[in-house]
Amino acid sequence: MLSQAREGWEASPVHYDDGGYSGGNVDRPGLQKLLADIEAGLIDVVVVYKIDRLTRSLADFARIVEVFEKAEVSFVSVTQSFNTTGSMGKLMLNVLLSFAQFEREVNGERIRDKIAASKAKGLWMGGNLPLGYDLPKSGSRVLQMNDAEAACVRHIFARYLELGSVHALQRELTERGVLSKRWTTSKDKTVGGQPFSRGALFHLLRNPVYLGKIRHKKEVHEGEHPAILDQGLFDAVQAQLDGNARRHRAKTNKSTLQAPLTGKLFDAAGEPMSPTTSRGKTGRKYRYYVSASLQQGSTSRSDHIQRLSAHSIEQLASERLAKWLGHKPDNFAHLTRLSLRGDGLVFELANVRPASLAPQLGNEERILHETKDTATIFVPLMLPLRGSKTLRTLGARKAAPDHTLIAALRKAHAMLGSERGQPVLQASPVSPYDRMILRLAFLAPDIQRDILAGRQPPRFNLEAFRHKTVPLSWSRQRKLLGWEEQDSPCYAD
Repeated sequence: MLSQAREGWEASPVHYDDGGYSGGNVDRPGLQKLLADIEAGLIDVVVVYKIDRLTRSLADFARIVEVFEKAEVSFVSVTQSFNTTGSMGKLMLNVLLSFAQFEREVNGERIRDKIAASKAKGLWMGGNLPLGYDLPKSGSRVLQMNDAEAACVRHIFARYLELGSVHALQRELTERGVLSKRWTTSKDKTVGGQPFSRGALFHLLRNPVYLGKIRHKKEVHEGEHPAILDQGLFDAVQAQLDGNARRHRAKTNKSTLQAPLTGKLFDAAGEPMSPTTSRGKTGRKYRYYVSASLQQGSTSRSDHIQRLSAHSIEQLASERLAKWLGHKPDNFAHLTRLSLRGDGLVFELANVRPASLAPQLGNEERILHETKDTATIFVPLMLPLRGSKTLRTLGARKAAPDHTLIAALRKAHAMLGSERGQPVLQASPVSPYDRMILRLAFLAPDIQRDILAGRQPPRFNLEAFRHKTVPLSWSRQRKLLGWEEQDSPCYAD
C-alpha cells in the first residue's frame, strides 16, 4: 500500500492471502473471501502485485471483473498501471491475462512432453505404484523390485491361467486375504491395501510393467526396471483374456438377438428393464424383462409393472412395428425407446416418415410427437397382472374368462346359504383372503353373470377387486368397477 499512499487509500485489516494455491482456478479461500467482502460493500479498491496473481484464466477473470463492476470496485496492479474504468484499460488487462493463460498452457505442454520423454527412457513418472515394485528412497525414478510382492504377482498370473476367469480369481484372492499394493504418496497419504476389484485385476493382468516395460498412452517403451514375468507367461495370459473377451462379445451379441428390446425398454418410473431368465419346476426356461431396482433386490412394493413376459412384450412390439413399417427384418432398428405407462406403451421411432405411419395406426393409437424423420406413438394397453403372460391391446372385444376370479366367486357363494331369500353365512371366513373374496357374492347379479361368462371389463380382476371398497348399491358397483364402460372400446387378446 505504500506505493499507492499518494492516492489516500487505507489498507484493509483483513488479509486475502492464497499462498500455496494455484492461480489457475478460483477455488482459493482468500479469493473467495475477497469476492464475498466485495459483494458486501466492504472493499473499494483491489490492489495486486501482478494481474496474474488474481487469476490466470481469461474466463475466470471476466467473471471476476463483472463482480468488480457490479460493486463499483476498482482494480489496480502495483507493477502494471491500469484503470479498469476505461475501455483501453480493460483491453490491456485482457491482453496481459491472455498471455498469462498462454504461459500456463505452454508450461502444461512442456510438462507433458517431459513426462513422455522420461517414459520413453524407461523411467516411472508417477501414478499408482504397481504391485511388485517400490520406488527407491534416493529419489530415483527407476522402479525397484519388491521380492515378496513379485512372488504374489507371479501367483496371480499363474492362477488366472488355471482358473480361466477373472471373477473366480477375484473371489479366491479375497478369500485368501490378498490385498492390492499399499504405499505412501509424496504427501504422506497411505493408499491401497484393499481387496482386489475385478477392474483392478484386469488392469494388473494387462500391465506390461511386469515385462520390464513402461506404457505411455498407446506406446510401450523398454523400462529401466527389472521384469517380474517371463514373456511366455504374460503372452499366455493375454491370449486367455482375449479369448474370454471374444466369447463375452459373442454371448452379448447373441443375447441382444434373443432379446431385441435390450436397452430400449423402460418401465413407468423410467427405469431400464433388462432381460433375465428363470426355470420352472419342470426345467422349462422362461424369459422376462425386469426393472433395474427389482434386479438389484429392492423389496419395496411398486405401483407400476416391474416384470414382463419377454415373449409377450416382444411379440406385441414386433406386431405393431410390422403394421406400421411393413414386414421387414430390421424393424427393431427403428425403435429407439419403448416406455410403459399406466394406460399403454409409448414407441419412439427414428428414421421413419410420420406421414406414412398415420394411415397405419390402429384404434385409439396416436402420434404424440413427430419431426421430419422421428415419431412418438402411443398404443393403449392393458397391463398384465402379476404372473400374467399376456398383454392386451385395443381391439374387438372377446370373451376372456378369468378362471382365478371365477373360482373366487364360487368359493364366496360356497360360504353363503339362504334363508327366506336372504343370504346367510354358513362357513365363517378363516383368513383375510376368504373375507376379501366373500364380498364377490354381494355383487350385482348382472356383474356376477358377466364374470362367469368372461365379459368383465378388461381391467377388472381379483387383484383390482381386492383394493376396492365395494358399495352395497348395485348402480354404484357398476360405476366403481367399470361396468358402465362396457359399451366403449375395450381390450382383447
